[in-house]
Amino acid sequence: MEGSAVSAVLNEGAWRSPPVLPEWSRRLTFVGYALVTMAVLADVATGPDVTLSPILAALPVVAGAGTRRAAIPLAAGTVASVIVAGLALYDSEVPLVVHVTAAATVIAVTFFSCANVIVVATQERELARVRTVAEAAQRALLRLVPRRVGPLVVAVRYVAAEAEARIGGDLYEVMRTPYGVRLLLGDVCGKGLGAVETAADVLGVFREAARAEPDLAEVARRLDSALARRPASEEFVTAVLVGVPDAPGPAVVVNCGHPPPLLCHAGEVSAVEPPVDAPPLALLDLVGGTYHARSLIFERGDLLLLYTDGVAEARDAADRFYPLAQRLAAMPHGEPDSLLDDLLLDVRAYVGCGLTDDAALLAVRREQ
Repeated sequence: MEGSAVSAVLNEGAWRSPPVLPEWSRRLTFVGYALVTMAVLADVATGPDVTLSPILAALPVVAGAGTRRAAIPLAAGTVASVIVAGLALYDSEVPLVVHVTAAATVIAVTFFSCANVIVVATQERELARVRTVAEAAQRALLRLVPRRVGPLVVAVRYVAAEAEARIGGDLYEVMRTPYGVRLLLGDVCGKGLGAVETAADVLGVFREAARAEPDLAEVARRLDSALARRPASEEFVTAVLVGVPDAPGPAVVVNCGHPPPLLCHAGEVSAVEPPVDAPPLALLDLVGGTYHARSLIFERGDLLLLYTDGVAEARDAADRFYPLAQRLAAMPHGEPDSLLDDLLLDVRAYVGCGLTDDAALLAVRREQ
């Protein structure tokens, strides 16, 4: 869904369904059942003076693997106890203490397996609840972006590295202001609820300051100041801010320790490097100085790509970085939506095994 804060669909209640085991795990479970069955058959074959009944304690453990229902290992333990009792009658020459020990072991392991299943199911339920709350907050923060904003055609993509880590710290905003259209793309150093809270602070300050401050560098300074004042926070944010006037004229770019945007102009791709290297937001006071704005010729038909390091630092099997500028130059610079779709497909094909970090992409093309 274009502009969605999270690419994956919320999976509320997924903890209630039995987990899908990998093929190798299913095979190991089958081997476990097979070994228990062979032990019972061997016990019967060796006569009444030998017993292998203690191995039946493994049955509830095997049954508990891959389930979130305590009734499964409990039923397996009951079956194992009945078999132990039957073998005790058959193996009459084996000392009674051996049979009692085997039965006690089966019962103890059964209760342990049931307790383990309950604990795991409870933890997964709590994790699903926390993740759902954080995702809902993130969706509320990262609002849908219209396809057309002032003189710009806009497209946004937010891709999580994996389903278990859908809650990331990438953030973006596109908004009309008295000073034209202003864009923000950032990456919080962190994940989870802490990253969402930091993103909320950045977006809240940006939405207010972008409308009030005519100087985009001053907007960046206010973002830095707001983050630096957060109590007991060690998180920082790399970000790039762009201002595009409604009337024809140059754009303005302020880079706060973020990968430089890429400008597609007349079929060529160039990096929009900052005039002076600047630290991420929340770290400006540590190094001194200020943020500097760069004027950028951004004409009708030009396309500007903002991205996070989830794309810039994607690597292939040989540990080589994805050549973003080179690949972008070989793609058609038409509709931003189509460009981002093609770019993400190319990144996934280059990496092969999936992204290792969340990736946010914001592409704008000037139409006026």
